[in-house]
Amino acid sequence: MQNFRQVGDQLTTIAPADVVSGQGIKIGAIFGVCTHSAKSGADLVIRIKGVVTLPKASGAVTEFQKVYWNDTDKVVTATATGNSLIGVGRAAASGAGSVDVVLDGTSI
Repeated sequence: MQNFRQVGDQLTTIAPADVVSGQGIKIGAIFGVCTHSAKSGADLVIRIKGVVTLPKASGAVTEFQKVYWNDTDKVVTATATGNSLIGVGRAAASGAGSVDVVLDGTSI
């Protein structure tokens, strides 16, 4: 197929700010996780599909519950209001500082 560009698990973009490897980032209408550190304006590869561990807000997440990105606090939350859907989470207790997230790669 001549028009195939790349597998869609990762996308190359331009870093909108300085970022570090493993950081969750919302760029336009897509969410991804930085695969490497990059300075603002440099090429950046983000993972948009797969399972990643991200920092979590204080509430609990039940097994495969929809989870959202709070772009202000840069954490995953189970609260939909004001946040962007990024996938589903694995079970994580209220006091846990992180949660495994199954990224679905869709626009937010």
